[in-house]
Amino acid sequence: MSLRQMAGALVRDGFRFERHVRGRWELVRNRRERITVDARGVQCEWQWSSSVDYCRFVPGAGERLMRRAFAEWPIERADAPPQSDAPEVTFLIGHRGAARLPLLRETLRAIAGQRDAAIECIVVEQSHARELALPPWVRSIHQPVAADSRYNRAATFNLGARHARGRILVLHDNDMLPPARYAAEIVKQRDAGFEAMDLKRFTFYLTQSGAFEDAVQNVRGGSVAITRDAFEAIGGLDEQFTGWGGEDVEFWERAETRRATRFGYLPFVHLWHAPQPEKLLVNEAPAIRRYLDEVAAIPPEERIARLSRVRPGNST
Repeated sequence: MSLRQMAGALVRDGFRFERHVRGRWELVRNRRERITVDARGVQCEWQWSSSVDYCRFVPGAGERLMRRAFAEWPIERADAPPQSDAPEVTFLIGHRGAARLPLLRETLRAIAGQRDAAIECIVVEQSHARELALPPWVRSIHQPVAADSRYNRAATFNLGARHARGRILVLHDNDMLPPARYAAEIVKQRDAGFEAMDLKRFTFYLTQSGAFEDAVQNVRGGSVAITRDAFEAIGGLDEQFTGWGGEDVEFWERAETRRATRFGYLPFVHLWHAPQPEKLLVNEAPAIRRYLDEVAAIPPEERIARLSRVRPGNST
């Protein structure tokens, strides 16, 4: 941050932050950002994610915001969820490699701690050979690929969706801890008539030691929910995105052709891991370049028509 940004965060954002963190914490934002507020959540009226500057500059501010959010929406961990023969919500997770296995295990324990909604979880391991040993309650599917292939997150979700029993799908990262009532809130939003739901307000990024690092708004992807009918109707995910980035933004643009909500009011935790090399390229990452140069200008309805023609494999 520049000195000007720091001064602005301290002088102009401080009063607003201190007022909201003791009350409606969802309203915390940077001074130049515009939000729309409804009775429950906040919609960010800008395209990409942003950090809360005040939390980056003022020691302890981010920790206080995080404690306030999770006091209302705690994360609970369990070894397994209650068994259900008719899960309403299916969590789908794509995974590759042993490096992030500890993160996946922590994520599964938070999913197992979901309350007031019948859930299941499917992990699709995309690899040359099976490596994962997962808890018995998790449905594990192996998606074999060549040893030198790039990770295709979209393909893991499409495969997992075909095996899901729930009427609602949650496309969830293997390093994100959801609050315990996440699935229940998704069901509530579905019952209100929504088909696609992005309920994240803040994603709290942790350091390697587990301390607060950043409070990020408007995170695209990470965890979004959609009814299975709507998922099929918009063509699933575009498997032409490989490597890091792009598929989340593109998918949500098509999801918004249905009845969708981006009014977020839930906090999530993002567990630390070393960044993917392609992520460091930001907009020059190949998948992001594909989105910006080839896909973004195509109307979502046209993309839906194309993907629907090539389902279920989604490859052209």
